[in-house]
Amino acid sequence: MVLPIYIYGQPVLRKVAEDIPADYPNLEGFLQDMWDTLAESEGIGLAAPQVGQSIRVVVIDLDPLSEDMPQYKGFRGVYINPHIIEYDDSQTDSSEEGCLSLPAIHEKVVRPTRIHVQWLDEKMQPHDEWVDGYLARVMQHEFDHLEGKVFTDRVSPLRKQLIKSKLKALLQGRYRCGYRTKAAKR
Repeated sequence: MVLPIYIYGQPVLRKVAEDIPADYPNLEGFLQDMWDTLAESEGIGLAAPQVGQSIRVVVIDLDPLSEDMPQYKGFRGVYINPHIIEYDDSQTDSSEEGCLSLPAIHEKVVRPTRIHVQWLDEKMQPHDEWVDGYLARVMQHEFDHLEGKVFTDRVSPLRKQLIKSKLKALLQGRYRCGYRTKAAKR
């Protein structure tokens, strides 16, 4: 089932999400709903708070980028209770990011190119890895949602000032996009 994407201004996007237990009710169904929602919205990553659930669950599908990044052909990942343990700040990269919860806003964000992450997969198997490259960027973006942050929190004060009217428009429900949404209360 395709779920509505919660838009900037929805309180759930500012909450720190909770870890879930191994016996979380209907996790398999919720993951399928997240995959359906991600496909319908043509995104590459989706965090549970973006569909109104303040839990630590993320899905990432990098296959759509495989023409330009062949290493991600067929890449789909489920991240349950993910936590970034360490950032390797020795190398950073500035790239443009966008977000399903902030339609029509794109800004350059500086992030470390390598992170140490722990998570459970959909079979509740633990993983503890150093991740680098584009996947590290996408993980940081999605995992920020689990910490109550959005990518515009990471842009310079000058850029924030320049996009202030766009953010205000989102808060007022003035936006257009091609997927189901749930706007902030006015």
